[in-house]
Amino acid sequence: MRIVVTGGAGFIGSALVRHLIGHTGHEVLVADKLTYAGNLASLNSVQGDLRYRFSRTDICDRAAIRELFEGFDPDAVMHLAAESHVDRSIDAPAEFINTNVIGTFVLLEAALAHWRRRGAGAKDFRFLHVSTDEVYGALTDQGHFTEETRYDPRSPYSASKAASDHLVRAWGHTFGLPIVLTNCSNNYGPHQFPRS
Repeated sequence: MRIVVTGGAGFIGSALVRHLIGHTGHEVLVADKLTYAGNLASLNSVQGDLRYRFSRTDICDRAAIRELFEGFDPDAVMHLAAESHVDRSIDAPAEFINTNVIGTFVLLEAALAHWRRRGAGAKDFRFLHVSTDEVYGALTDQGHFTEETRYDPRSPYSASKAASDHLVRAWGHTFGLPIVLTNCSNNYGPHQFPRS
């Protein structure tokens, strides 16, 4: 299986890539813009593996994303690329709208075109969108979120991720694109960006 991992040089993305290369037989192409939280050193352990490739790519660049899909012919996309951190979104909300909303739209359009071209191979294709629990709002001491919790974003970051979630669901419902959406909670561990 050939998998594109966007944001694969980030904290969670690099852990995913290290797992895929270390514990599966899949080929992985990392697409990462290498902004403040992307760190190629997090991928040092897989650099020499013939199943690993890296492309310094902005997910908002339509031509680059189209070329990436055409050249690699992925069986799946694992979309982790995102601007994150609530405080940063308050200082620079435009970056969050551009990457999290427009970038996700660009990926969905490329994935849909690719999926339609695949013919018989289309039935096995998947678009995995990794989101955040912050789309659900603030949690009380006694509360918990489920997939059925009403969206209630409260920052530019969470609003941009909620928008991207809605786009992914719409491409699944309207166009039939095979999607999977996750809303993970806080994560921590090796290779984490210091401000996280």
